[in-house]
Amino acid sequence: MNLRNIAVGLSALVLFSTGAAQARNLLDLIDHPSQHEKQGHRSGSISQSAAIDLYSSKQQQASFDGCADLFPGARPISTASVPATMKPMALCSDSFAVLYSQTSKTPLVVVERLSAAQLQDAKGEERTNQFYPDPRIPKGARAELSDYRAQHPAMDRGHQAPAADAPNSNAMAQSFALSNMVPQDPTNNRKIWSKVEADVRKFAMRAEGNVFVFTGPIFDEGHTTIGDDQVWVPTRLFKLVYDASSKRAWAYVLPNTETRIEKPMDYETFVKTTGLKLLDQLPVSGSVVRS
Repeated sequence: MNLRNIAVGLSALVLFSTGAAQARNLLDLIDHPSQHEKQGHRSGSISQSAAIDLYSSKQQQASFDGCADLFPGARPISTASVPATMKPMALCSDSFAVLYSQTSKTPLVVVERLSAAQLQDAKGEERTNQFYPDPRIPKGARAELSDYRAQHPAMDRGHQAPAADAPNSNAMAQSFALSNMVPQDPTNNRKIWSKVEADVRKFAMRAEGNVFVFTGPIFDEGHTTIGDDQVWVPTRLFKLVYDASSKRAWAYVLPNTETRIEKPMDYETFVKTTGLKLLDQLPVSGSVVRS
């Protein structure tokens, strides 16, 4: 994949590439609202020592080498293709990969490989709601829990790889890293975006094989920030789905605000709307009207 800059607002444009970032040690450095209510969990946190224990030694390296299989064709994003001003990092987790920006303090693209079997396993996992700053990212280059507190208007910590996709307890815990979050309008996150996530799961449950999902923020000109660490607030959010078996692709691009859901767009329209060329080196043979 390749990332390039979109003008002043610095939105991320991504293409596939075979390059992987050189590993380096970093230790020095949705569900619908009713579902949340039924679970009855309050948000909390875990210590940094407990957080680092969630990641294998390979996942503690700034590289996609340990999670290439989460990308279509096992071809990860190359951090070298991202504008240096965005200070990109490659982060692997058990069930998703994050192309992270130390400038925006958010992910730029989060990639998941979903299957019916994985989602069946995920149905038995309980949300932890234990948010934490990612210990693999240096302080000053990451979002902190304090950045999301006492914001007016309020901002949710919006999952890019949904907690409901996590197939086991460790993957569930990893999904609550702030490196998997963007500041998201609460109504958008809990209603419309939650519906989008549910639609993707329904599609993946019916698919014949693996379904790859790309999720991320778009920072148009005039975007704002929150917190002392100046975490960038997306103006829009995207979710692109690629069915590896049928070669079909479809996407949502929604404003980061209370909005109405629209029918998904095809890949060509997605590229025209966002400039994001995420599937340009993959065969795309069609779309879907609704998932």
